Amino acid sequence: MAKGGVPQPIDLSDAARRAQIVALLRALQSLPEEERDITPVLRRYPAPRGTYAKSQLLDAYRRLVEAGVFAPDAALERRLRGRPVRTLSGVAPVAILTRPYPCPGECIFCPNQPQAPKSYLDGEPGVLRALQNDYDPARQTEARLRSLAALGHPVDKVELLILGGTWSYYPRRYRRDFLRRAFGVLNGAPSPTLEAALRRNETAPHRNVGLVIETRPDYITPQEVLSLRQEGVTKVQIGAQSFDDRLLALNKRGHTVEDVRRAVRLLRLGGFKIVLHWMPNLYGATPESDVEDFRRLWDDPGLRPDELKIYPTALLEGTELYDLWRVGRYEPYDERTLIELLIACKRMVPPYCRINRLMRDIPAQYIVAGVKKSNLRQIVQKEMRSRGVQCRCIRCREVRGAWDALELGEAQIEVVRYDTTATTEFFLQALTPTGKLAGFLRLSLPLAPRDELPIAEIRQAAMIREVHVYGPAQALGKHGEGAQHRGLGTRLIEEAVAIAREAGFRELAVIAAVGTRRYYRERGFTAGQLYPIRKLT
Repeated sequence: MAKGGVPQPIDLSDAARRAQIVALLRALQSLPEEERDITPVLRRYPAPRGTYAKSQLLDAYRRLVEAGVFAPDAALERRLRGRPVRTLSGVAPVAILTRPYPCPGECIFCPNQPQAPKSYLDGEPGVLRALQNDYDPARQTEARLRSLAALGHPVDKVELLILGGTWSYYPRRYRRDFLRRAFGVLNGAPSPTLEAALRRNETAPHRNVGLVIETRPDYITPQEVLSLRQEGVTKVQIGAQSFDDRLLALNKRGHTVEDVRRAVRLLRLGGFKIVLHWMPNLYGATPESDVEDFRRLWDDPGLRPDELKIYPTALLEGTELYDLWRVGRYEPYDERTLIELLIACKRMVPPYCRINRLMRDIPAQYIVAGVKKSNLRQIVQKEMRSRGVQCRCIRCREVRGAWDALELGEAQIEVVRYDTTATTEFFLQALTPTGKLAGFLRLSLPLAPRDELPIAEIRQAAMIREVHVYGPAQALGKHGEGAQHRGLGTRLIEEAVAIAREAGFRELAVIAAVGTRRYYRERGFTAGQLYPIRKLT
């Protein structure tokens, strides 16, 4: 194994080995497209120790194509790409963790291990990777890029996810240095300041197309919104957990539902994409109360998030909730109860929201009682299919591997309009002839000037909060078989321009990640201090 666990390249200078690899690749070519298990083929052509890894074969295939020994085959390359789902949404996700730091919360369900950030466990995959790299942001970023590249994923468009504790509670100096060093790896060279690192990323080898942090709702203030934008953040995850003040108090969350509403309002006015975390089966909840709690997400115009993570409460030893369970005052839901609850919830989700998770990635050995299955999403989806029930969320409708037969000109743009306490939202969705989601844009029209925020340049502007085109990630500037770089994003932007202009707005801002600034300049936006802005007059 090479550094970081990446297998060593295959030695193709040996004639016998090269012939074996060519034969193996041709055997893989002959497999039916729907055949996913390639293990029998790998066993027929064994490596010196065990079987060849996909990353080794992909590297060998590319070198053989470059040498003219093997003809290019896009289908074979897709087959050899490890875990293709990682970049099917169009970008390469790189998650890195902040070091352990005190948390202002006292939640009764939260683990508190000294080697992991609050609410995380030292056996979780992300934490294990962070520990291997001593929580160093540069080393973590480099390791993730190297791993994704070895699996065949393009890594020139990166969504950087900063996970760990409450980002807004960390010292400002630590936050800025953490980002500066992570961006140094994306840029291929260090920068003396965060501002310099962000500017450099506009033309970097690994462009940042999204920057995500997680925090608590009671730490979102107008000044924090400004600070997040100055740091380059574009998406904020908020641990809401419940929309019932009684449950929040019982579980010692330390914030109220009104705190969540205020945070969502401020972030939406700032143009951020908003991800809420929701936890069924909290202490004091029932399946019936959880269904009603979930309904509030969509009935309450102060909520209505763009994305959602559902984290069923996990019973972990060493927590106050564990003590309540031991004396009979708390009981986790059984699998059937939880499945029925999640089906009821998924049926409520509107088409403008994406459910990112139905279960947190906690190793089963840590969960004392209750559901331990990590593939809960697949179980729920299978059950819904058997009942003829469909989920309308973005993830369940995304185009994935169906782009070969799709003519982009046939994608139709439909508009879903909904109101919030601060804005009128337009979700522009590009649908294929079969109803799959090819891409979307979020347009936000403020109901009044943004006087709540200390950001003058967007005070009276309409706001694009997200543009996303689906299909496998394409390298920057590459016009391949996927949807990206074929003009669908531009169609969506021009539709948003028309809506904003008709509504009387004279400016259209966009919360652009630093690596996408050039894209927006090419579409008529000019640089503001924190937001690219396009004149609509």
